Amino acid sequence: MRPLAYHPKDAATMLGVSKSTIYQMVADGALPARKLGASTVLLHSDLVAFLEALPLTPSAAIAHASPD
Repeated sequence: MRPLAYHPKDAATMLGVSKSTIYQMVADGALPARKLGASTVLLHSDLVAFLEALPLTPSAAIAHASPD
């Protein structure tokens, strides 16, 4: 069963970035975060939405645009 939310350290590991990068993305408004008591948590669905909104690499964009 997949967790519904992650602490910033775990989210950073999942995305392959540092914990400070996660906090910076939250501060910049690029990644929504929530407070659960004193803890900051990031919803799994918000992490997926963030990744899906990232631009494709040039080669992936070409392949994605090509008709089958």
